[in-house]
Amino acid sequence: MDMTFPDFAPGCVWLVGAGPGDPGLLTLLALHALKTADHVVHDALVDPRIVAMAARKAVIEPMGKRGGTASPRQGDINTRLLELARQGKRVLRLKGGDPFVFGRGAEEALALADAGIPFRVVPGVTAGVGGLAYAGIPTTARDCNSSIAFVTGHGQDGEVPAGFDWDGLARGAQVLVFYMALRQLDKVVERLLAAGRKPDEPVAIVSKAATPHQTVLESTLSQIVADLTAQPMEPPAMLVVGGVVALRARLDWWNPG
Repeated sequence: MDMTFPDFAPGCVWLVGAGPGDPGLLTLLALHALKTADHVVHDALVDPRIVAMAARKAVIEPMGKRGGTASPRQGDINTRLLELARQGKRVLRLKGGDPFVFGRGAEEALALADAGIPFRVVPGVTAGVGGLAYAGIPTTARDCNSSIAFVTGHGQDGEVPAGFDWDGLARGAQVLVFYMALRQLDKVVERLLAAGRKPDEPVAIVSKAATPHQTVLESTLSQIVADLTAQPMEPPAMLVVGGVVALRARLDWWNPG
């Protein structure tokens, strides 16, 4: 296959999505960036097998943010990208999922744009689509839903995001996918029930999606908090609410049995 990839020029930063876990979900353009970059600055959520694909010449620098642990501040990450680009490096900023879907990629791109640093955005498979597919849960199914909403499970302060129209959210989309929702699960569930979502609505939590450590907990909206207490799960994890969860009984190709 004869393919021509864009030039990864010195002094340029590529913001690249690595997908939710499985290295096979990398795009060809993302792989090209890994093989070309001089310096790779990667998130904590990027699978080590993907980082290992970088060229031997590349300097590997972990610089990821994880909730509840000591992490670089976003401003520090932005500054580091600027420093490396100004040194004439081909800088790969490797991010889990898609850099523009709850990945702070826009903040980093804006910092580069404001500083006059050339950059490229390489989209990746976001966990809310690819991760659910690995759990046997479609984001849409003709007999279940014609709408879906992707929601962050917490705001910048770690709490449930302020200013949400929970009534509008509950009525406006048949399927809801919450990223990073474990810490505030009880509050998210409380607000959805108060907004009119049915207590017996199918829900699932998908932990470490599309990795060898993937686990899935199926439940109902009113029972999921108790079930999670009985069967703790580790982040990163997503909460999906809606009728598509019930299809997993027939679509669980990851762990058929």
